[in-house]
Amino acid sequence: MELINEIDSLIQDVSKTIGKPIVVEGYEIIDRGLPHKPKSFPIGMMGVYAFWYNDRFLKIGKAGSKSGPRFLSQHYNPKSAQSTLAASILRDPDMLQFGITEENVGVWIKENCRRIDILVNVELGIFTLGLIEAVLHYKYEPKYEGFATQR
Repeated sequence: MELINEIDSLIQDVSKTIGKPIVVEGYEIIDRGLPHKPKSFPIGMMGVYAFWYNDRFLKIGKAGSKSGPRFLSQHYNPKSAQSTLAASILRDPDMLQFGITEENVGVWIKENCRRIDILVNVELGIFTLGLIEAVLHYKYEPKYEGFATQR
């Protein structure tokens, strides 16, 4: 719960500081737990998703209201999209020790990564979604975001 409270404070503090507070009724932070089961966002919502493993965020991303598969399932399949958590894990030499394969990576993610979703009302707009994602990127520096050569 401490991490959820921290994320909520970040959203509130940053949005107030820039003079455009995000109303708390406009979003919901859901800790899917560990292990987790991914869930779709409801109609009229969009979301930010975050995967946490061994006290570190691995991936933080966003999906607009018309990008349900990005939010729900693509990160569990290395071939479903260009940049997925599954593909990043399979490319990571540090993860070889766990016997993760293309066939079991999705199950491994669900069983070993805590997932946190932030559901955002579409009426708040895509820039609100982008701000929340950017704040979390800045604060937590997820392992599999950005190119290593740019760091």
